[in-house]
Amino acid sequence: MQSPLFSHTEQQSTDRYTVQNPQMLRVSLTGHDDVLARKGAMVAYQGLMEFDGEYQSHSQRNARRRTGEGLDLMRCSGQGTVYLANLAQYIHVVDVDHEGMTVDSAYVLALDSSLHTEVIAVDSQYGISGTGKYQLNISGTGKVALMTSGQPLMMQVTPEKYVNADADAIVAWSSGLRVQMQAQTHSSGVFRRRGDTGEGWELSFLGQGFALVQPSEVMPPQNAQIGQGAAAQFGMGQHGSHGQNQNNSWN
Repeated sequence: MQSPLFSHTEQQSTDRYTVQNPQMLRVSLTGHDDVLARKGAMVAYQGLMEFDGEYQSHSQRNARRRTGEGLDLMRCSGQGTVYLANLAQYIHVVDVDHEGMTVDSAYVLALDSSLHTEVIAVDSQYGISGTGKYQLNISGTGKVALMTSGQPLMMQVTPEKYVNADADAIVAWSSGLRVQMQAQTHSSGVFRRRGDTGEGWELSFLGQGFALVQPSEVMPPQNAQIGQGAAAQFGMGQHGSHGQNQNNSWN
C-alpha cells in the first residue's frame, strides 16, 4: 500500500513531550512520572498504559462549583507513548518555572502531575461583585501543554510597555504580572459596549513577563459551561468568555 499518508509517521524523540504535529501531542511515559491530561483527549497509545479519572479534593470541587473554573483530568500512567489532541486545536508546550503561569483552564491539554493548580480571580476595575474573571494559576516546576485556536502571539510585557488584550482572546500570562479587568467603554454604563465596535471586556497587564494571545475571540469548543454568576450574565468580550463555549520557556 502506498500513500502520502505514510509521511505522517511518529516523531522519534527522547523528550517527554513532543509536538507530533501542530495539532497532536506525543507524551512518553517511563513508569515513574504520570501525566495529567484533559478527559477524553487520548487519541492513540502504545505500550502498557492505564487511564484513570483524577481525584478532586473538596476545596477543588467547591472552587469549581463557585467559579466554573477548573480542570476535568485523567491520569495517564504506565510505560509507553500516548497521543493527545482536542478538536484539532494548535498545541504548544510551555516550561513552568518558579514564577508560575496563569491560564484559562479551557486551554489546558496536559500537564505534569507534579504541578500545583489553584483557582484565582481577576478583579474588575469597577469593583462590581461577580464581574471578576476566574482563571487557573499553575505553579511549581514542570511542563504544560496549551491549546489555541490558530497560531498565537506571545507578547512581552515590561514596566515601560504594558499590554491590553481582549478577555476572550487571552490564553495565558506570567503569574507575576499585575492584571486588571476593565470595560471597553467611557460611558457610565459599564456593561454597555463602546458604541457599535463589538468590543467588551479586556485585561490589562503590567509588570515584567509575557501574555499569550490567540487569533480568535471564540473559546475552544469544549461543550462545557465555563463560569457562572454575573460575569456570565453580562459577558466578557464578543461572546462572553464565561458563557457557553462555541460548537519556549515561560519567564
